[in-house]
Amino acid sequence: MPECEHEGVPVSRGRPARLSAARTLAVFIKEFQQMLRDRLTFAMAIGIPVLQLVLFGYAINTDPKGLPTALVVHDTGPMARRFVAALQNTGYFKVTHQAASESEGEALLETGEVQFMVAVPADFSRRVLRGERPAVLVAADATDPSASANAIAALGQLANQALAPELTGPLRALQPAPQPFEVRIHRRYNPEGLSRYNIVPGLIGTILTMTMVMLTGLAMTRERERGTMENLLATPVRPFEVMVGKIAPYIVIGYVQLGVILLAAWLLFEVPMVGSLALLLAMIGVFMLANLAVGFTFSTLARNQLQAVQMTFFFFLPSILLSGFMFPFRGMPRWAQVLGEVLPLTHFLRIVRGIMLKGNDALQTLPELWPMLLFLTVAGAVALKRYKQTLD
Repeated sequence: MPECEHEGVPVSRGRPARLSAARTLAVFIKEFQQMLRDRLTFAMAIGIPVLQLVLFGYAINTDPKGLPTALVVHDTGPMARRFVAALQNTGYFKVTHQAASESEGEALLETGEVQFMVAVPADFSRRVLRGERPAVLVAADATDPSASANAIAALGQLANQALAPELTGPLRALQPAPQPFEVRIHRRYNPEGLSRYNIVPGLIGTILTMTMVMLTGLAMTRERERGTMENLLATPVRPFEVMVGKIAPYIVIGYVQLGVILLAAWLLFEVPMVGSLALLLAMIGVFMLANLAVGFTFSTLARNQLQAVQMTFFFFLPSILLSGFMFPFRGMPRWAQVLGEVLPLTHFLRIVRGIMLKGNDALQTLPELWPMLLFLTVAGAVALKRYKQTLD
């Protein structure tokens, strides 16, 4: 760098030799003002931590109680009534269905309407009084082991405590071991309680949510940042045609991701495929379209790719926390469950677990399919409207 003499001291022509607090403060003020002008980014910086605090502080509960239970009682004696009362007093079981038979209770368990099915035999009270230790069947939906683990553990103490008030006087001899009755627990759809049976199918939904929303969200913002949007607008392509053309490649990518996940599920984790693979592929197609519509909407809102990524995380965070993937859905408070029911990932997780682990058919997936179709319709309409506004 060229130098000049000033009173015998060489002075550099360029950056000042000394640090200046005033200059640093000026740059700080300039950068802070620029950040405030980008209101969306600033809102995300504040909103995401607040969202995390609310969800982790209030919505997450790893000890769900009040789990829906189908009760099949063939005995109206005092011992049977005492058992049912003790079952509900644990706080883990909430009788929501009175089934006429075990097959009816199994059907409720298969569709996911209940978490447990409890069957009390017809001669329960008589056999208890005779000291014959009758068996009570408790069938649990174990597709999500964490949702039923504590409730199943509570059943271990139920036999000792449920009939204690009744076994007095002449019946006191029945109180010591062995227990007056036996609780036989059958873990349906996941007998060994393997967590990978729950996590691996759920990863299909979470991975597709992340990639579909983000990749599509970056599509339109990339066009604007590169200056190619004007060329696209000059063509006779209609908004719907642009939307379909932008979304279609990512559907192909989504199915490629699905193939990788399913291959790993079968070869590495040995997760069973009980139901129809064709039905699963169709349901995944609807799920991907719903998320792609969300990503397309984000692309019309974001001014740059950074904002598109930020909005993706703002959508992905509640999806993964409120859908039942990481934490039991029935353990969340009512308001969190209402929010979770809006998200397509919540319904997709029930569908994919139902097809892969329970063998659910198309009719059984219908209660979870129509909310995804409704979400797709609304998100697609908003995306088209926002895109037309972008054109204007």
